[in-house]
Amino acid sequence: MMFRGNFPATVDPQGRIKIPTAHRKILEEQYGPDLYVTSITGENALIYPLDEWEQIEQRLLEPPKMLPGKTKFLRNASYYGQVASMDKQGRVMIPPHLREAAQIEGEVAVMGYLNYLQVWNKERFQNLLRSDPYTDKDASALADLGI
Repeated sequence: MMFRGNFPATVDPQGRIKIPTAHRKILEEQYGPDLYVTSITGENALIYPLDEWEQIEQRLLEPPKMLPGKTKFLRNASYYGQVASMDKQGRVMIPPHLREAAQIEGEVAVMGYLNYLQVWNKERFQNLLRSDPYTDKDASALADLGI
């Protein structure tokens, strides 16, 4: 099973987000409650099942280890990231400094990205859709991949 679709959710005053039911079901059945909550750009939060995040870490351990892109990725993922667990109500804490950077409060969009979730400030994501629309060039690149 893969994470798919956009499900609105609300971040409570304690900084917890309740994982939408469709995504929560996948977490419970396929992964368990352990997660890695992070960001690479600070614009949004990424919620990875811990198993999926550990696979990324294993790939990052492969040589060459000191590539500038790897170093930057790890720097940012470590700065924003924390291991978290989904509680019995399906809530997950978003680290305070990540909530602030990504402006994650109140109503947010929780979107499935196959093997992880992205959490966006709703207005910020709508602005992104307008400023970076899907183009013929994007369609051509996907056609080259057979999609």
